[in-house]
Amino acid sequence: MNGEKCRFCGTVLRLSFCNLGCTPPANAFLSEKQLHAPETYYPLHAMLCESCFLVQVPQYQSPSEIFKDYPYFSSYSQTWISHVKAYAQHVTKRFKLGNKSQVIEIASNDGYLLQHFKRLGIPIQGVEAAENVAAIAIEQGIPTRVGFFGVETARAMFEEEMSADLLIANNVLAHVPDLHDFVAGLKILLKPGGRITLEFPHIQQLIQKNQFDTIYHEHFSYFSLITADKIFSRHHLKIYDVETLETHGGSLRVYLCHDDDKTGPVSESVLALRLKEINMGLNRIETYTAFSKQVEQVRLELLAFLVALRFDGKTVAAYGAPAKGNTLLNTCGIRSDLLPYAVDRNPCKQGRFMPGSRIPIFHPDKIKETKPDYLLILPWNLREEVMNQTAFIRKWHGKFVVPIPQVQVFS
Repeated sequence: MNGEKCRFCGTVLRLSFCNLGCTPPANAFLSEKQLHAPETYYPLHAMLCESCFLVQVPQYQSPSEIFKDYPYFSSYSQTWISHVKAYAQHVTKRFKLGNKSQVIEIASNDGYLLQHFKRLGIPIQGVEAAENVAAIAIEQGIPTRVGFFGVETARAMFEEEMSADLLIANNVLAHVPDLHDFVAGLKILLKPGGRITLEFPHIQQLIQKNQFDTIYHEHFSYFSLITADKIFSRHHLKIYDVETLETHGGSLRVYLCHDDDKTGPVSESVLALRLKEINMGLNRIETYTAFSKQVEQVRLELLAFLVALRFDGKTVAAYGAPAKGNTLLNTCGIRSDLLPYAVDRNPCKQGRFMPGSRIPIFHPDKIKETKPDYLLILPWNLREEVMNQTAFIRKWHGKFVVPIPQVQVFS
């Protein structure tokens, strides 16, 4: 990290937020053939910018490497689908969208969100970097431009007479290595009087709830409202409203407009959240540098819990193979001797192995076959959904384990 500079303000990074050692990329799932080859590990060390308070990890892989064969499909979570359906209905009414409006989504994935606008008769356009994921959306009739979003893409779309009344970017800001290029692209693509909504995990929740597993190599940056406001203001965009969400362990949805747009006065919610962040200390260095101690406590608790179960002769399986789960397992040093297998609904992950830990991934039916005593829920943000889907484990007195913010067992 020597000499690494903040990707927003250029300040040399000197302060550690959280050092998670060396891990492989969290979405680099392995085939059986790849088990006989070495894996590439990179340092996973989140640093704090003491000037703008942006928490960030360095870029070791190019975006094209990360998204070449991307395994994440938004449509596999019913909780998330319900969330975005409600969002589509809300913003359609709030912004009076209709058949003459243009909705554009950046990082549109498999069409999980734009499908709801399409059903309402609103013109849509997706932009998605992962070709394999975009193909699913296109098959389902969601117009999708394949490529990475930034100034170049925005200008090309603008020259094609495409600009947005509503521009959406959900859970993509953290994945952007060049923040200036991305935000400048949003500015270009937004119509005068148009609106942008972005959702991203809130670093306040990450700190308060020990969510260190949400740190991984393709999550380049971690935002507070204070820092996000600085980034958008630099590009003449104004955060005029904000909502707190339960998604992904606690997120923000920010509403933006051009900074000279008088129809978007800054709301009380923005002022209140900014004050809340200040009161929590998100504008003070010591708030961030103290986080590592919390990580160590959670890591030791989970490892000790699984070791104790092994000595007691109890069996454990993992539900889900999310990127956050790979950070958690690799940081804790958990391998197949403590966690023999995981299951996942995503067919792209079934039959493969989790990076680093090399734990095999099966179809969820594997749970009924083996009847584990405990089910470790790695996508802890979907705890209720997972527990409802696998309530059958109670037939053999199976129990659920949630690792974050601390180890908790549910009957």
